[in-house]
Amino acid sequence: MMRVPDPQYVVFLFPSVSHVLKAEKILKDRKIDHKLIPVPRHISSDCGVCVRVDADQKERVVGALQGTTDWESILPL
Repeated sequence: MMRVPDPQYVVFLFPSVSHVLKAEKILKDRKIDHKLIPVPRHISSDCGVCVRVDADQKERVVGALQGTTDWESILPL
């Protein structure tokens, strides 16, 4: 049986651009590597922006954003 490799990145999807910008500021302040990218078309056809982080940083990002801004979901990329 072939093993599926772990995802290299995860994306955080937010309810609005203002939530994305707030998350970006928090991540910058905490010096957590991240990148704003367009929401991948296979995830949503809506025009929007999401935050991409290394998969191994997922829990650190959740901890940084918990209670400060809302996100809709976290998906592997």
